[in-house]
Amino acid sequence: MTIEEQLMAAQTAAMKDGGRATLSVIRQIRSEVSVAKSAPGFTGEVDDELFLATISTYVKRMGKSKVEYEALGDRGTEQAEKLAFEIDYLSAYLPTKLDEPATKALVDQAIEEIGATDPKMMGQVIGKVMKSGEDLDGGLVARLVRESLNQ
Repeated sequence: MTIEEQLMAAQTAAMKDGGRATLSVIRQIRSEVSVAKSAPGFTGEVDDELFLATISTYVKRMGKSKVEYEALGDRGTEQAEKLAFEIDYLSAYLPTKLDEPATKALVDQAIEEIGATDPKMMGQVIGKVMKSGEDLDGGLVARLVRESLNQ
């Protein structure tokens, strides 16, 4: 079953159950996919790859917004909770990323292989880790490399 089919089934179920939050996030993703497919220069097909890219981009964007709403304190709590639900819901469609300990092991291995000791070599280490073929969180990799090289 494709991601589009899964989302359509979830949308139908949410309509029947009255799941407004679920319905809202699914409609938003379908809208984002429509925008992506009508963008100038788009020549691909509406497939799982497009849905994954769209969901991933949306989750990252909402994650940043959630942090901003949390910084507002009580005034942003409701919106931050809404975004947290959306992020959690959509994360089920995304491939799981390597956790922090496993990412740290890759970073340590890359530092050792390159022989990096200077923070100026951060870009080389990040590049090597990101080319490992693992599904990684780039922000986490950058933070771990920075921490390791600045010790």
